[in-house]
Amino acid sequence: MFESLGVINIWTYMLGLLMIILAPGPNSIYVLKSSSTFGIKTGYKAAMGVLVGDAILILLSYLGVASLIQTSPLLFTIIRYLGAAYLLYLGFKLIQQYWQKPVLDDQGVARPRKVEKVFTKALTLSLTNPKAILFYVSFFIQFIDYTYEHTWISYLILATILEVFSIVYLSVLIFVGTSLTQLFKNNQTLSKLGNGLLGLLFMGFAARLASLS
Repeated sequence: MFESLGVINIWTYMLGLLMIILAPGPNSIYVLKSSSTFGIKTGYKAAMGVLVGDAILILLSYLGVASLIQTSPLLFTIIRYLGAAYLLYLGFKLIQQYWQKPVLDDQGVARPRKVEKVFTKALTLSLTNPKAILFYVSFFIQFIDYTYEHTWISYLILATILEVFSIVYLSVLIFVGTSLTQLFKNNQTLSKLGNGLLGLLFMGFAARLASLS
C-alpha cells in the first residue's frame, strides 16, 4: 500500500505494532493512573507526554542517534539506569501516598493534594525507556526500504500510524481510568490500596529495566 513511499510489509507492521502497544508498560500504566486520579483532561496531558516522547525517539532513530545509543554499551547503560531510577522514584512516591492522610473537600470527600506535572513525567518516562529505543532501532527499521530516496517520508508514515494507534489505546485507558475516579473518591481505602499496588508495579518495572542486558 505504501511501497512507493518506501514502506514495506505495512500490514505486518500494524499487527506487530498493535501487539506492542497493547502490552502493559510504565507509560500506559501512568496514563491510566493519571486519569483515574485527576480526570480526563489530566489523563490526556499524560498521553500527550507519551506521544511527544515517541515522536522524539522516532526522530532520534531517523537521525541515527538511537543506533548510536544501542552500539554504545556505556551510553545505553546510563540511560537504562536513569530510566530505572525514575521508575523507582515514581513507585516510591505512589507508595508514600499510601501513608499520607487524605485531604478532604468541603463535602468531606477525599481529593488529590495537587495535580502532578503529568506531561513532564510521562515525557520523561518515554525518553528514559531504553526498551523504546531498541524498538525504534530493531523493529521500526524493518519496514523501511532504504533504497527509497526520501526515507524521512517513510519514517513519517510509520510514525503517524504509531501515534494514531497509541492515542486510540490511551484514550480507552483514560476513559476507563475516569470511570474509576468516583469509586476512588468515595472509598479512600481502595484509593490508597490502588496507589500502593501501582507503586509496587512501577518498582517492578524499575527492577526489570535495571536487569535488562
